[in-house]
Amino acid sequence: MNPVDYQEMVRPFLSERRLHHSECVAKMARHLAERYAADPEKAFCAGMLHDVLKEQPKEEQLKMMDEFGIILTDEERSAPKLWHAVLGAAYLERRGGISDREILNAIRYHTTARADMSLLEKVLFVADFISDDREFEGVEELREAAEESLEKAVLLGCAMTVQDLAENHLTIHPDTIAAYNWSVLHAQ
Repeated sequence: MNPVDYQEMVRPFLSERRLHHSECVAKMARHLAERYAADPEKAFCAGMLHDVLKEQPKEEQLKMMDEFGIILTDEERSAPKLWHAVLGAAYLERRGGISDREILNAIRYHTTARADMSLLEKVLFVADFISDDREFEGVEELREAAEESLEKAVLLGCAMTVQDLAENHLTIHPDTIAAYNWSVLHAQ
């Protein structure tokens, strides 16, 4: 498939705003892949497809997860914002014709991260944080970190996520805690 095919694959599922976000993430993922010697085409694909089911109603997401045999953990069930990553990877594999495990894992872990992520997983995780359409306190610091070191950007992204969730008394996915701890040990 080519970039237009990926865009057409997600278009039926996404609003114009979310499609624009996916395009921005795809471009940033390609940039980071080129900078850090990952596969730029896989990065673009993962970026374009990462939010494919994000805007589906929660009831529909739960129904699809049931169809695919996805069993959510307590932490995942309490955080519907995470569902689209787990479901999106399964949907793309089963119905979207994506068989590349590296791309599917990048999509699966783009919200939570995880310990010992692959290069492509790191690229997508960071690209989703720093794409050109993002505007939040700390995004410039994160963009600077991404140009300096992908590992530092992953650590900072994990730290921001943990801090935000803790401050709002929300559950923190064990994969995010593991990613943070792994990054602390390996980002130096």
